[in-house]
Amino acid sequence: MMKQTGPHVYPTSPTALNEVGSLVADLSRDLTVGGDLQTLLERFLISIIAMAGAQAGAVRVLTDDGQSMRLVGQVGLPPPVVLSEQLVDRDCGMCGVAVSNDVLGWVDDVRSCARKGSDAYFGLQCRRVLAISLPHGTDVLGVYTLFFERDSQLSPATEGMLRLIGQLLGLTLHNARIERERLRVTVMRERQDMVNEVHDAIAQTLAYVKMRLPLLNEAMLAHDDKRAMKYFSDVKSAVGEVHDNLREVMTYFRTRMDPLGLLHALQGMAKTFSDRNGVALEIRNSAQNLNLTDEQEVQVFHIVQEALANIAKHSMARHAVVAIEKSPQRLEFLIEDDGLGMTEPFVSTIVTTASALEPSRHLGLEIMRGRAQRLGGSIEMERNEGGGTRVRLVVPVRSFPPEAHA
Repeated sequence: MMKQTGPHVYPTSPTALNEVGSLVADLSRDLTVGGDLQTLLERFLISIIAMAGAQAGAVRVLTDDGQSMRLVGQVGLPPPVVLSEQLVDRDCGMCGVAVSNDVLGWVDDVRSCARKGSDAYFGLQCRRVLAISLPHGTDVLGVYTLFFERDSQLSPATEGMLRLIGQLLGLTLHNARIERERLRVTVMRERQDMVNEVHDAIAQTLAYVKMRLPLLNEAMLAHDDKRAMKYFSDVKSAVGEVHDNLREVMTYFRTRMDPLGLLHALQGMAKTFSDRNGVALEIRNSAQNLNLTDEQEVQVFHIVQEALANIAKHSMARHAVVAIEKSPQRLEFLIEDDGLGMTEPFVSTIVTTASALEPSRHLGLEIMRGRAQRLGGSIEMERNEGGGTRVRLVVPVRSFPPEAHA
């Protein structure tokens, strides 16, 4: 026979409430700092079992599909029972009632529990079971169960306390679920950041080395020692950059920004761009103060760097310009060249719809899009009216810190 009480919480003494609050607060804190859920719940159950005068206890949570309940912690149950109770149907007995409705319910006839296993636990060592919901808001996340060896009776105040514990534990499990999701998203973001940094700091330089090696080979075959030494020096310098950048990525998960800022970094790039790629690069800046944070400067620099790398690899251009303009509403970066222009798949292609792009370019454009989103801005590619390609990065001024704090 099953008996259940509704969601009313019975009043309890301030001392008992403090004990309950302290118990659940400890559990919540330990879960937040990354403690093992099973170990923490078993410590929690030991205190609850003692409080209720039970002999064993268990905590079950709904699986992601909501069809079953998974055992996540237990104290005092025999090994055969633990094995048979690892996963049960969501509608199994009083536990099923408790996980479908916010209730506290007693099971006086434990024969239904005994049907799941051959162990003689139910009906002998355990004669009565109490199931308490673990609610959060309008949802029930699971159930915790107490097992009694005799027909124990609990006072309304104790039952109320146990229900309050269920509510607090439901909140704790909800917060733990949010924390796990936050951690998962953080790990995925860090992995993507790692890919971005490797691409920006290493892949572009290796592409430059790849272009230089055939020239080095030709010069060697032609016995042109002057050209061969130049290309050898270029490759040696680039490999040194890759080595340094790789060490930085491995150490910091990111490459360092020029300590003198974005404009200095762009001017430094302009000085070496022509020698390395045969494309004259001009920086035109009409903004007196970019007023960007360090993180914003890193994102903008890598976007410009990727756009220029595409010019060097694909455009056959002779001249490129990075123009910086600032208005009260936005900061705009234009990267233009006088090369061959975009091939058909690139026509009117905005980076957010880059599915038709060639695989070799797709990753770089997707990374540029992601960086632009972090800036709260937008990025697009289009043909230049006079030939070549234009990349426009626009970032709202409202995303910048006030100039007074620059």
